[in-house]
Formats: sequence, structure tokens, C-alpha cells
Amino acid sequence: MAWGDRWELRSENRPVASGRDVDLIDYVAMYWFREPVAESVAAWDALGEASFQWGRGPLLPGIQRPMLAFFTPVKGYAAPRALVSPEVLPYRPNRGLHISVTEFDEPHAETTHDAHRLEDREVIPALLELEGVAGAWTFSFSHPQQHTSLPFESRPAAKGSIRIRLLYLEQDPVAVAPEIDRIENGIVGDPAGTRILSAPVSTIIPWQDW
Repeated sequence: MAWGDRWELRSENRPVASGRDVDLIDYVAMYWFREPVAESVAAWDALGEASFQWGRGPLLPGIQRPMLAFFTPVKGYAAPRALVSPEVLPYRPNRGLHISVTEFDEPHAETTHDAHRLEDREVIPALLELEGVAGAWTFSFSHPQQHTSLPFESRPAAKGSIRIRLLYLEQDPVAVAPEIDRIENGIVGDPAGTRILSAPVSTIIPWQDW
């Protein structure tokens, strides 16, 4: 495991979203795996099974996980004022994220390709100019997480059909979110895919919030 983070989607700022189970989302968790990825994931799965046998998770009372999956990093971006490379962003302290999750019916359709091009060349560069946005990473759906200690229903999806964009924020996520939405809506107009989730989430302070 290279790094892990958790963020809270607070009740006063519920997402603009469509799709199933969105109202159930309270937290977002993310983990980066070291190379070689296959070995790291195998060790992660083994830990999940071992912790189940120890009686300390990963099953927790009342917890549902509507999207438990692996995503492939596509591209990282850093605002010049952040003074770090995109690879450093996940390790750099942040106030939270603006997260968007978009699902495409056809992962390799021309409209999907155009949406990715627009995001890479116009949307993200414009967002990086916003004060409070330190950088961004995009991710493409690979496969659901499935092993014996996680008897959750996996979300059916084709490889590449779900795109996640994380904007790393150094100001209050709720305060920055309206400007993010304004810029993106002004460039994109009618989106090519279905937006499952679009919302600011706040960084969890371990000794205070978790």
C-alpha cells in the first residue's frame, strides 16, 4: 500500500447526482497500490480475509459499499502554484476533494473519446486556474473488487465505462464547489455520459472525525 485517504460527504452538501444508491454515500475512500500491482492487490485481498478471521473487519455493521472497485490511473495534473508534481498530489495535505463520477454507455464510442479530450484539454486546465484547486487525477474503471471476505453485490460495468475525476483542494471544498460547477458547465454543456456523483468531500481528520 502506497497511500490511503478517506473523505466525508457531509449532510449539508449532498451531491448533485443520478444513479442508484447515491443517497447512501457518506464517505469516500481511496488507496494507491505499489508496483507490482498484482502482488500488492493479492496481499490486500489476503489481509481482508485474515482480518475477517480475526473478527475485525472488513465487514462492519450498517456499512454498505455501492462502488467497491479497482480503477486505473489515467493522468495527473498539478497547478503551478502547488509547486509539486502530479505524483506528489495524493501525499500532499488537502482540505478535501471535488469528486465526479461519470458512466458511459459505450466506453470506446466517439462521444466518449470526445468527452475525455474535452476534459483533458479544456475543463481541467480551466479548473487548475481556480484558487483552491491544487491539481487533479483521472481514473478509468478496471474491475470490481471481489474476494471471499466481501459478500457485497458488485456493480456491473464494462472496463473503461466509469470515469472518476478527483480535484485536490486546498480551500474549503464547499466554498470552491460552485466555481468548479460554473466552469465545467460553461465548457461542457450537455455531457456525453451520465453523472453518477458530483460533490465536494471534506478530508477526515483521524483523531477528530474517524
